[in-house]
Amino acid sequence: MDDKPSPEALSESSERLFSFGVIADVQYADLEDGFNFQGTRQRYYRHSLLHLQGAIEDWNNESSTPCCVLQLGDIIDGYNAQYNASEKSLELVMDTFKRLKVPVHHTWGNHEFYNFSREYLTHSKLNTKFLEDQIVHHPETMPSEDYYAYHFVPFPKFRFVLLDAYDLSVLGMDQSSPKYEQCMKILREHNPNTELNSPQGLSEPQFVQFNGGFSQEQLNWLNEVLTFSDTNQEKVVIVSHLPIYPDASDSVCLAWNYRDALAVIWSHECVVCFFAGHTHDGGYSEDPFGVYHVSLEGVIETAPDSQAFGTVHVYPDKMMLKGRGRVPDRIMNYKKERAVHC
Repeated sequence: MDDKPSPEALSESSERLFSFGVIADVQYADLEDGFNFQGTRQRYYRHSLLHLQGAIEDWNNESSTPCCVLQLGDIIDGYNAQYNASEKSLELVMDTFKRLKVPVHHTWGNHEFYNFSREYLTHSKLNTKFLEDQIVHHPETMPSEDYYAYHFVPFPKFRFVLLDAYDLSVLGMDQSSPKYEQCMKILREHNPNTELNSPQGLSEPQFVQFNGGFSQEQLNWLNEVLTFSDTNQEKVVIVSHLPIYPDASDSVCLAWNYRDALAVIWSHECVVCFFAGHTHDGGYSEDPFGVYHVSLEGVIETAPDSQAFGTVHVYPDKMMLKGRGRVPDRIMNYKKERAVHC
């Protein structure tokens, strides 16, 4: 599965339909370089903004401009909150994104919630729900206001679905709310550790405080959207901060109820790939149902002399990720019956 595609395959001349950009875990902060919580991997807090600027410049100058960019979450680092710099850092990153010639769709990760409440994010520029497409006469495909998720159509017969992986979470939530109590109960039932960010001794190590999950309400909505896409022969790309497939992630970084999300996706034919961030190391796997899971390498742990972003080129029979820096190239072929006939 991890074989790199040949240069010949990447330069195939079959008709390209459209392309889109992907980037994850910028985690900008105006701080000296540091390390992750385990002290094992270096983080380049200031330089992450330069990496973002480089990615935007690259996308803007591509011969075929991407239709949009998917920002997979953790746009600024949690350290900003400790220095009362959350709003200033967010403004700086959002000003950088203004240079991008195309729309950007923002996903929310744990670092968004270290800096801001869910209510704040809902009214911020990180809420790109205004870019959603609505399916006429299908109210069941309209997302609830109770979670941050939506879908849009960048090109005919292709639908992108952005999921809220912290719909179930103790982060960024009003601690007096019943939902916070429900989420804390779920977390403590699976994690008896005093330090809830520690997976030590857990049989299901994804049940840590820096992760979250998908409510049944959101999964029901996803099921309705995918049912519509199945019926209308659409190809679907799903985006989430948290990965949901173990072979494309380490065991700790998965969504709490990743199996529930997989069960919904696997009951449909339309899903081509699932993009996530969070792991920083990256990950890639094709699951038994032919869905490709791509966990993008994080900008925050990318050395100044490298890069970490990609452009996905979409063809009638496949999607091809052209990675930059430490993001590898990938070819994601549609199942034979899923090829688009234009």
